[in-house]
Amino acid sequence: MSEHRPGAGRRPLGVAAVMLTLYAVFLRPRVLTWGTAYDEADRSLPGDGLIPDADGTSTMATTLPAPPEEVWPWLAQMGCNRGGWYSWDRLDNGGRPSAERIVPAWQRLEQDQHLDAVPSGDAWFTVAVLEPERTLVLRSQTELPSGRPFDARYEPLPKAYIDSIWGFHLRPEPGGRTRLIVRASGRSRPRPLTRTMDMLFWEPAHLIMQTRQFRNLRTRVSATAA
Repeated sequence: MSEHRPGAGRRPLGVAAVMLTLYAVFLRPRVLTWGTAYDEADRSLPGDGLIPDADGTSTMATTLPAPPEEVWPWLAQMGCNRGGWYSWDRLDNGGRPSAERIVPAWQRLEQDQHLDAVPSGDAWFTVAVLEPERTLVLRSQTELPSGRPFDARYEPLPKAYIDSIWGFHLRPEPGGRTRLIVRASGRSRPRPLTRTMDMLFWEPAHLIMQTRQFRNLRTRVSATAA
């Protein structure tokens, strides 16, 4: 007969709670500010006011070896069924390789334009802020759990949803380089559920995807500038 010790069943929960606390205190701040300089994470950027009551924000940054006017065309052609997202294509582009050259047909961007988020076109980002060669802010509003896109300007908020922005901000750097600052923020409901998903899944996933995009953009920009 096995001996059952009081409290033994609670130990895994206690360990998990400690690990989650350590992550929140020591690792999460670095996940949310990867690559940023001392003032970049707190800097006001275009598009911040689109979701003034955001539940969470991350700011990540990198330096690219070309001026903003040479980086911008790569951003302008982003989207499924266009140039892709330059990240892990199997995860965010249906397995199709992201573009490795500038395609003139994909360079046109307009306010409120939809950029497919998935190859089927069933979900999309909306161009929310557009300042060529300086700022591109994309917005996604998605009902949960269906994944149906909605537009809060024309219909009421669902009971469960994610409303998020993904902003790309180009700033010139000395030596003909560009500082690319990427800010993501969002609001989601029901918050008791989505808060846990944010911390355990979405924030680490965004770090993995965003750093991959930085790397691939640097490779493409370098090849173009060479």
